Amino acid sequence: MPRRGFTLIELLVSMAIIGILIALTIPAVQQSREAARRTHCLNNLKQIGLATVQFHDNMGCFPPGRIMPRPGDPPELSCGRDTPSWLVRILPYLEQGNFAEGWDMREYYADHPEEVRTLAIPTYICPSRRTAASARIPTVTVNLTAPCGCFGRQTFFSGATGDYGGNHGDISPGTSGLSTDFYWGGNGNGVIISSRPYCVADQPRDWIDKIRYRDITDGVSNTILAGEMHVNDQNINHPPEDGPIYSGWHFSFSTRLGGIDVPLATGKDYVDSRLYSFGSWHPGICQFAFADGSVHALSTSIDQKILGYLCVRNDGEVTTGF
Repeated sequence: MPRRGFTLIELLVSMAIIGILIALTIPAVQQSREAARRTHCLNNLKQIGLATVQFHDNMGCFPPGRIMPRPGDPPELSCGRDTPSWLVRILPYLEQGNFAEGWDMREYYADHPEEVRTLAIPTYICPSRRTAASARIPTVTVNLTAPCGCFGRQTFFSGATGDYGGNHGDISPGTSGLSTDFYWGGNGNGVIISSRPYCVADQPRDWIDKIRYRDITDGVSNTILAGEMHVNDQNINHPPEDGPIYSGWHFSFSTRLGGIDVPLATGKDYVDSRLYSFGSWHPGICQFAFADGSVHALSTSIDQKILGYLCVRNDGEVTTGF
């Protein structure tokens, strides 16, 4: 009886067809996975937005991005730099009450136990960028040559990294080395800004510059509360480009700017030499929570002026339909 089977040509053709089908399927699978990660990321921002709104409803104001005195302030207003950031203050509203108990908002970030500083929670992590298990830096000393606003050798203490930052406003208050620059306490024109402390026994017991609903005169539905922070893919977990989000030492670890001269990053390879920008690793968009608790995805090609209108809480430029 003659044997039945594939000829060599038939086998090669079959393998070629299978290869083509696999090649056509892989992009669809990748797109589906990215869509799921993008939705997960948006849900994280939704939780952060609602937690921050609940903080406001309970405390009567939004949390300060960090405590930061102004140069030349008197002693009663000059404490608290490098105490924990706003992302620690909202932990109880993210069902992280036990974790929050490990923090003291009056103490320096570096004085907290390492196991507290380095604990990353999934809500602060975008799955398109990293996992909670990989979101941390060790204690490291870096020779800084500028863009973050500081020079010389500086030690960054170990801590969890993350992907979401508060809206500090735009760059218009200034970056010229004056006490009016945007990063000093009370100068930001966003929602989650640096604030001056009220000090007792050289510890911050309250903050002065409190942002409330009534201060967002452009409307809470038209003003960004928080969004994805840009981190270049070559600098993941490398300070100062990517630093500990619970630390209030550098404003860019937990807050960002947007507007004229500070556009959205266009992709994960975007170079932001000043470390100011919002940006994501999702193709073509960056996702945000707004001050009313809603969430939106903005195109990375959004006009800088429009982005600035959305970041500044009280410029009188109400932008809808973005």
